[in-house]
Amino acid sequence: MIRHIIAVIATLLALWAMYYLYTLDKAVHKLDEIHRVVKASEIKVHLKKPTVVHEVTTAKENKQAAEEQLKAKQKELDKKLASLRNKAGNIAAFKVSKLYKQNCSSCHGVNGRGIIGPNLVGKSKEYILEQLHEFKTGKRKNYVMYGLLQKMDEDKLNKLSTEISTFKEKWDKYNNN
Repeated sequence: MIRHIIAVIATLLALWAMYYLYTLDKAVHKLDEIHRVVKASEIKVHLKKPTVVHEVTTAKENKQAAEEQLKAKQKELDKKLASLRNKAGNIAAFKVSKLYKQNCSSCHGVNGRGIIGPNLVGKSKEYILEQLHEFKTGKRKNYVMYGLLQKMDEDKLNKLSTEISTFKEKWDKYNNN
């Protein structure tokens, strides 16, 4: 009886996870579009120099003040653009497979950094595969993982562990750009 209740709970959690994944996937696509638009719309902003000249200042002082003002405005614009790029890019830092999105991202995050599940970035393929087998066999207790992995064959487990093992390299590549 308890196993049936646990199975029902695991099924409900899996369904919730799939729905959550669906909503995250929609958000990722929106952010991908924002990121693409930001990249496509990189514009050099040329600010006009002030035309008002005070009687007390010399032309040289006026030019220096205008240049400093221009630099400050450019720096502010660069900060805002960098912030927008950062916000748009973090969620979709790199592409993941549909298999990962559907089964893992609702707990481990779209990019493996962890939400309610642990951070997977930096884990080896062998380590991930071993953990997946332990969850699937019940050696390691986690009913959500157990429920998700019961229907997965060895090929899918290998694909997931291979993909997850590349997350560190993808993050490093993303952060260096």
